[in-house]
Formats: sequence, C-alpha cells, structure tokens
Amino acid sequence: MNNISTYKNLILLHVVVLIFGFTGVLGKLITVPSELLVWHRMLIASISIGLYLAIKGSSFKMVRKGLLATIFTGFIIAAHWIFFFESIKQSNVSITLAALASASIFTALLEPLFFKRKVQIYELFLGGLVILGLYFIFQFETENAIGVILGIIAAFLASLFTVINGKLIKKYNSGRISFYELGGGVLAITLYFLFSGKIDAIHFNLGLTNWIYLLILAVICTAFAFVASVEVMKELTPFTVSLSINLEPIYGIILAFIFFGEEEKMSAGFYLGTALILASIFTNVIVKRRQRRKAKRAAEQT
Repeated sequence: MNNISTYKNLILLHVVVLIFGFTGVLGKLITVPSELLVWHRMLIASISIGLYLAIKGSSFKMVRKGLLATIFTGFIIAAHWIFFFESIKQSNVSITLAALASASIFTALLEPLFFKRKVQIYELFLGGLVILGLYFIFQFETENAIGVILGIIAAFLASLFTVINGKLIKKYNSGRISFYELGGGVLAITLYFLFSGKIDAIHFNLGLTNWIYLLILAVICTAFAFVASVEVMKELTPFTVSLSINLEPIYGIILAFIFFGEEEKMSAGFYLGTALILASIFTNVIVKRRQRRKAKRAAEQT
C-alpha cells in the first residue's frame, strides 16, 4: 500500500465525512416525511451519477451476480437513511449522529464474517468504547430514547452496507456500484409505497426551499460523497472507514450548533459520551500506524 496514496484517501475520506455530517443539518431543514425524503434523495443522486458515468463514457454493464448484489445493498442503504432521518425528526441532529457512531462495534463483528478473518481484540475494545459513549448519552438524554434507538438501527445498517461495499469494490467500479445501489434504493422505497397502499405519497410538490436543500443533499452529500466513500475502500479497510465515519457526529454536532444554536445544546453526559467515541477514533489511528510500521519493518527484513 503506497503511503502517499493512503494519506490522500484518508484526507478524501474525512472530506466525505464532513459532507456526511452536513446531511443531518439538511435532514432537519427538509420538511417532508423520511421515506419521501430518501426516495427523492436517491432518485436525484442516481440520475446524477448516471450522467457522470455517461459523460465519462463509462460502461453501465455489470454481471448479473454483481448487479443483484448492488441492488440488494441499495435496499439496505435506503432503510439506513430512512431510520437516520426519522431519528433526527424524533430527536435532533446531535443525538442521531452520536448514535450512528455505534456502527464501529457492528463492523468489528460483521467484517470477520464477510472477509473470513479472525476478530481483532482491539477492534472489539474500540467498539466497546463507542457503546460506553452511547450509554452515557442514553443515560442523560432519556427524553430522546426513540431517536437513540432509531439511530442505533441506522448504525447497524450503515455497518452492514459498508462491509458489503468492502467486498464489492474489489470486483466492480465504484461509479457503477453507487449507481445501481442508489437505483436499488429508489426501487425498494417505491415497492414499499406500492405494497403498503401509499403510492400516492410519492409527489414532487415539495416547495422551492425543500427542493434547494434536496438538490444539495442529493448531488453533493450523496452522489459525490457516495462515490468517493466507496472509492477510498480500495485501500482502506471497512473498519477504518467506519471508525473515521465516527467523526461524523463531531462535524455534524458543530454544524448543527452553528445552524440551530441552543436547540442543539446537549447535556454534559452527551459530550462525555461523544468524547469516548472520539477517543476510539484516535486510538484506531495509532494502532493502524503501528501495524503499518511493523509490517514495513518485517518486509524489509525478508
């Protein structure tokens, strides 16, 4: 793994995480139901990526097995975003983003199953720190319990599709993966509306302000960020990506406070829990760096 290339991917990953942090702010500003919000988001984003691939002259072809896998992953992503935005509506941006950080413990358990490797003890430890952080948040923010629970479900789904993407990116182009996953999400929500008898819920009369926020959410915070987040996984492991995404609460909480002020001010327990989450991220950086140095020395000695 080239160090310069690795650092470039880490920088890109953190830009993406900052953009992801802003999605919480947009989710609160957009005043439509979560399912409809996600349907429009994925539709606009899939069209944007489709245009990007067409302009580049990239092929849309994908083998049947890969196509089905990416579409199914899109179902998971759609569910993740619906739980994510509903968590914001039931609580606030800060609570939702902090709960989302529990993705790391889920990834620590799921990644060995998908990549057929042993569970790393330090990964479980760091995931445990995240859970402890969530415990403090839950203890001091009991009035937002529903938002926390929905956020944890969103975190599990985020971990699941992150690990699946870690396998898909080894075989397929990131642009095509993103295009078919987002399209799969649109299909999933459309089917949900159809079979639940709520197909009339799909409409385009959202108002100018909602449309402006939706376009920012779909094009910048989804199409660009989604392709980039999949691309960096060519060099970075799913667990590194997941733990880095734990910075999303930090970025998102700061952005939410800038936009919404006192409404996003939380208890001391919340910030203690968030600090534990941040500690897990920095610990991961240190451990990864030591592992790279140890592997480099071993390679030089052979």
